[in-house]
Formats: sequence, C-alpha cells, structure tokens
Amino acid sequence: MSLINKMLQDLDARGGQPGLAAGAPEIKPVAPPEPSFPWLRVALAATLVAVLGGSGYLAWRLKQGSVAPPPAEVPLDLSKAPAQASVAQEVPAPPAAPAPAPVEPAVAEAAPDPEPEKTEPKPVEPKVAAAAPKREAPALKRAPAKAVPKPALAAKTPAGKVETTAQRSENAYRRALASLEDGRVTEAIGHLEAALRVDPRHEASRQTLVSLLIEARRPEEAIRQLGAALALDPRQPAMAMLLARLQLERGSPGIDTLMRTLPYAAGNGEYHAFLAGALQREQRHREAVEHYQQALRTAPQNGVWWMGMAISLQAEQRTPEAIVAYRKARDSGALSPELLGFVDRKLKQFAQ
Repeated sequence: MSLINKMLQDLDARGGQPGLAAGAPEIKPVAPPEPSFPWLRVALAATLVAVLGGSGYLAWRLKQGSVAPPPAEVPLDLSKAPAQASVAQEVPAPPAAPAPAPVEPAVAEAAPDPEPEKTEPKPVEPKVAAAAPKREAPALKRAPAKAVPKPALAAKTPAGKVETTAQRSENAYRRALASLEDGRVTEAIGHLEAALRVDPRHEASRQTLVSLLIEARRPEEAIRQLGAALALDPRQPAMAMLLARLQLERGSPGIDTLMRTLPYAAGNGEYHAFLAGALQREQRHREAVEHYQQALRTAPQNGVWWMGMAISLQAEQRTPEAIVAYRKARDSGALSPELLGFVDRKLKQFAQ
C-alpha cells in the first residue's frame, strides 16, 4: 500500500498535475517482399519467339518451293509428300534467319510417315503450338516457390495457447506500464481498466489506475474505482482513507466509508486520527476524542494529534483536559510555526 500512502501524504502538497501527453509512437514501414524471378514471362516470351520464328521460316520455305497455301489449310497429296520432304532437305537455311534451329525439330516431327498408305502428314503449326506447353511446364512449377512465406506469422501466434485470467490481467498491467514509460497516459489507463475487467482483484492495477486518475484530475472516476475495490474487500484501510479524503474534498464527510473499514484498522494510529478529524469536522467531538486517544496510544509524541484532541475537548467543555492536551502538543516539538502559534494563543486564553 505504499503507493496509496504516498498519495495520502502528497495529496495536499501537490496540485494533481496531469500526466504527460500521449506521444505518437514511431511508425516503421515494413519492407516489401523481395520480388521473385519472372519465370512465367520468360517462358511465354520464348514461346512467342519460337512461334514467330517458325512462321517466318515456313513462309520462306513456301516461297522457295512455290507452294501457295500453307500445309495447315490444304492437305498434302500422298504421292507428292516425298518430293516435298526432299525439297525441304535440299534447300539450305538462309544465313539471315535468326531462329531456324529451334523450329527444325518441330518440322522434322511434322514430316509424313515413310509408309504413305498408313498415315497422313500432320500440319506443322499444330506441332509448333503443341511444343510450347512443354517449355511452360517448368516455369509454372517454379513460380509458386517464390510466393510470400507465411510461417513467420504463424510463429508469432502459436495455436492452442490459452491464457488464464491471472495471465490476461497481468499482461494488460504490463502493457499499461510500457505505455507509461512512453508517456501515453490515456492508453495506460485503458490497459489498466481492461486488466480490472478481467480480474477486479488485481491490486497493482487498481492502485496504479487510481493514482493516474488523481494525477489527471479525474476524481469522480478515482472515487468509483476505490469504491469498487472496497466493495470487493473492505479490509483495505489505506484505500478507505484515500476514498474518504477524496469524498471530503468533494463535500461528502466520508465517515461512512471509514466506519465500514474500521474493524480492519485495529492498532492503526493514522486511521484512527484520520477518522477523528473527519468526526471533528462534523461536530461529533465526543467520538473524535475517543479516536484521538486510540491514535495517541500508538504515537504519544504526535503533537498534531494532541492539538486535535484538545480542540474537541474544549468543544465538549472539558477545559482542564483540553489545557493538558494543548501543553502536550506544544511540548512535543513536532508542530509547525503556524500550529505552535495557534496553541500558544489557546493557552493564553485559558490563562486569562
């Protein structure tokens, strides 16, 4: 409860300055995936070059042999097929043609069978077109190998991992602390609220959240969080004192809050003195004297508590006891100059 105690000690001294403004986190762009080699485009380009080269070579052959129609459109006469084959063998390849070499195997495959009575010669163009898929097949098989890999994403979110309630609340609390380190107070408050929704009894999240709400000057939300904590477990004197302090500042006496936790504050001098001061403000001096007495049993040299009890004793018309209490307060040496001057004036009034 050190955090709550510190807030109780510093609440009056500090003005509840708000926390740092949320800074924009640095955004780092993700590098695009490395492009893969365009195998499919190269295969298509090679096929197109082969088809164009074959077509040019066939047109040149037809022009040299004075054959008007292409073989694909007009069937060749079986009796003339050997002559055409011999002409194709005798004609030399032109030196300027760039791609006759890749097409010759296809033309050779398209040559008619030596036995003319069994088969007919097949057109050249279907053979050239049929040869293209044989070169496309390797490219189509290699292309998927360069696809964007996904195993890294799966490694970050392993399947089957289930967080317990305690782990979820603790993780949210740690995210809040990380946000605070970066100055993102509003984001940290959101993480702390999420942690408490998962586990309302997460004490560290509750204390940190209340502290941030007070610093951000949001006392109504802080009062609500403290009330929720005490509703779950009233055995928290420090939180009850902080809640009563906020209620006093908002115009509420806060006595009911302190009374509910009083059974769990036995031997807590600070708690009894705080309750005595709240009772004194409500003119309930007899009860205030009782709690000041219990507080002084734990710290007999506390001059402020002696002075507080003397005020209530004087209000109860118990003058001799009040004089003794004022003297003990003066002799304690623990009073500020302002309080010491107040006590001296009271003693002078009794002396007159």
